[in-house]
Amino acid sequence: MALINLAAGEINYKIVYYGCALGGKTTSIQYVYKKITPQVKGKLVSIATEEERTLYFDFLPLTLDKVRGLKTRFHLYTVPGQPQYNASRKLVIQGVDGIVFVADSQIDRLDDNVEAYLNMWDNLADQGDSPLDLGLVMQYNKRDLTGVFPSEDLNDLLNQTDSAWVESCALTGEGVFEALRNVTKQVIARTNAAAEGMVPDPSRA
Repeated sequence: MALINLAAGEINYKIVYYGCALGGKTTSIQYVYKKITPQVKGKLVSIATEEERTLYFDFLPLTLDKVRGLKTRFHLYTVPGQPQYNASRKLVIQGVDGIVFVADSQIDRLDDNVEAYLNMWDNLADQGDSPLDLGLVMQYNKRDLTGVFPSEDLNDLLNQTDSAWVESCALTGEGVFEALRNVTKQVIARTNAAAEGMVPDPSRA
């Protein structure tokens, strides 16, 4: 749930990059961090595990409209992809407003993608949330490689909420900001709709 800081005149949103190990979550958030203007972003924090990292930073966009007169600040996180770090995943998604699910498009990673997607549903349910009630974008990564699923087929298999989806190559940044812009628009739209007592479109902004 978005947090309002009246003293700072800000509304804070938490966006989490979810997905299987080595699918492109870290590369995506690092690309975003590299491209954002230094004056509007916080420090990139890395919490290392033995095999992967959980990353975090926040930024205050200068080009977005205010929400109910408040500036918007986004806090971006990645979850560790390895299954043994599920307890960490649960901690990271507490209070989440929007999720970018980063799927590895390679055919031999299908089972890992499905496991991560179902795990996301389970962990959200454990805290009383559902992907249907959050901003959600499916980011189909590694489209530059051979041996990948057609995006439409991958979408049919994974996208059970009919959410927005984009193709990406996190190494070059293709599609990365498109996914981020979409999920940020969704969470802002939900805030505005909730403030007016309306039900927002769950899949598009």
